[in-house]
Amino acid sequence: MQHLELVYVLLSHLPWIGLGLFVGILFGALPGLGMIVGITLLLPLSYNMDAAGAVLMLLAVYQGAEYGGSISAIVLKIPGTAMAAPIMIDGVPMATQVSPGKALGYSLYGSTFGGLFGAAVLIIFAAPIASLALKLADADIFLLGLIGLIAVSGLSEAPLIKSLIAVVLGFIVGTIGIDLMTGLPRLTMGLPELYDGPNLIAVVVGLFAISEVLTMTLGDMNQRRLIAAKDMNTRLSMTELRPVVKAMFTGSGVGVVTGVLPGVGSTISSWLAYAAAKRLSPHKQQFGQGAPEGIAAPDAANNATVGGALLPFLALGIPGSASIAIIAGAFVIHGVQPGPQLMRTQPDFIQHLFIGFVVTTLCMFVMGRLLTTLFARALTIPNSLLAPTIAALSLCGVYVSSGNFFDLWLAVALGIATFGLRQLDYPVANFILALILAPIIEKSFRRALTISEGDFFVFLNTPTSAVLSALALAVCAAALVKTFRSPRA
Repeated sequence: MQHLELVYVLLSHLPWIGLGLFVGILFGALPGLGMIVGITLLLPLSYNMDAAGAVLMLLAVYQGAEYGGSISAIVLKIPGTAMAAPIMIDGVPMATQVSPGKALGYSLYGSTFGGLFGAAVLIIFAAPIASLALKLADADIFLLGLIGLIAVSGLSEAPLIKSLIAVVLGFIVGTIGIDLMTGLPRLTMGLPELYDGPNLIAVVVGLFAISEVLTMTLGDMNQRRLIAAKDMNTRLSMTELRPVVKAMFTGSGVGVVTGVLPGVGSTISSWLAYAAAKRLSPHKQQFGQGAPEGIAAPDAANNATVGGALLPFLALGIPGSASIAIIAGAFVIHGVQPGPQLMRTQPDFIQHLFIGFVVTTLCMFVMGRLLTTLFARALTIPNSLLAPTIAALSLCGVYVSSGNFFDLWLAVALGIATFGLRQLDYPVANFILALILAPIIEKSFRRALTISEGDFFVFLNTPTSAVLSALALAVCAAALVKTFRSPRA
């Protein structure tokens, strides 16, 4: 009976998974948009859904966009997402010399393999890590959150000072509302609409959707991209797949590890996977000339990163990437608290999530096989149609989520401010990660000091806290070394 109920639940989620994959692949393929805008667009829709369906839909966007970026990289020679850039190195020569379909086939099979690999790692290791996390004290949880913030601000591509400013701003916004320990309003400016904190959907839409629409207006709005949507059959035989299995394992391993590390993400993992596959290949001289391994390895890494980024989020409550931080909004909306208690308190939700994650990966493969030509043709849509459509859908979603005009103005104001910050190269992803981590860090810090009666040695007086403090210092040192080396590099 329980199995039949599980099958029914998964079947009821399939339409939402399909919608998420379609939006993810489409927005991943369209240069300049990407997964975060796609997730932002569907986040308001998740408001009236059940928790598992909402999260699976948004994860489907994440997974679909990882593959979608390869479509424009191979067909247009323009990576739809930053993580698809390494795929151009061998994808474009293969598309020219053999066919775009073969190159996209290796990309699709690599993405599917990486997604299943990441799902397996997530299913196997989430519960043990959560069990260990249950033994952590408030001081340890604070240090874990702090390590995540330091890694995000210090190890990202943006200059350190700009990363720190974005993190501080995100942390400030994350503390707006009623102080849970004193019951007093903080930073609300007397506005009752902010007593529960800013509407997360309005914040995310302003940061990513509205600012992206404004950024699109800086380019040629009527430019139509020309593509050759022929020879798009992505089917590969076992003879063609066998030589790239090792590369897909390599890329998947790299993707999972980098996904676990906060702030690293698939942009770096795809380059690391390409380098690792080349180093381990017996045909190094073919890389750069259309080597199948050079396509399959980074794509496997991209999708394995999704499972890796989910691991610390579900087990510890710490998002491993900006996309997972936005998906955390769906958890917050539905009252689901990620972290070590989740495995114990909501086992049905976790079971649906794990199995749905595998189903999403398989559905991505089917959709990629059937609709790749359609997604390639979608690349001809001009920005003059895309920009107003995205803006209208985003603002409608904000209003539907709360029914409050204040949130509409908040989204617009944040979008304009973020547009200015993006022109100055401030990392918006750092802002949203800090906003999500702020309540966890603040609550754990204040609890630890309350229990220890203000003794700051509480962050050093156990082996675990001492190790985590040392790790935080090591991450700080790595960030400083990176900062001082980068001008000379």
